[in-house]
Amino acid sequence: MSELPAVIGTLVPIAGIAMIVLIVWIGERRKERENQHRTELLRKIAESQGDAAQKVLEMIREQDYQAQIRRREGLKLGGLITAASGIGLIFLLAMLEREEPVWAVGLIPLLIGAALFAYVLFMAPKPNRES
Repeated sequence: MSELPAVIGTLVPIAGIAMIVLIVWIGERRKERENQHRTELLRKIAESQGDAAQKVLEMIREQDYQAQIRRREGLKLGGLITAASGIGLIFLLAMLEREEPVWAVGLIPLLIGAALFAYVLFMAPKPNRES
């Protein structure tokens, strides 16, 4: 009976890691299937002609444009959240330890978040409907 906590302490992290791996694998399989269907659709469009093919291509361009916008907004949100957590860490550490400058540790996530946000604003490619 005394071995039970040790076994649980070993199995819980292993099960957690296995769950994370499974979730990532399922997500990647879904993306793979979507890309396969998309490639098949593009092949069929290339074989066909007419107005319907043009409408489908416009729909695909619109989906790509929306995906670019979502990616850009996700980076922006990630930068803001990381910067906010850095600010929170600075205040927390400044309150806990007034003698030493441990608050400076909070500058790490703050600067990472600022770099992400600056990248989105100034250097990331702008979404366009043509590509």
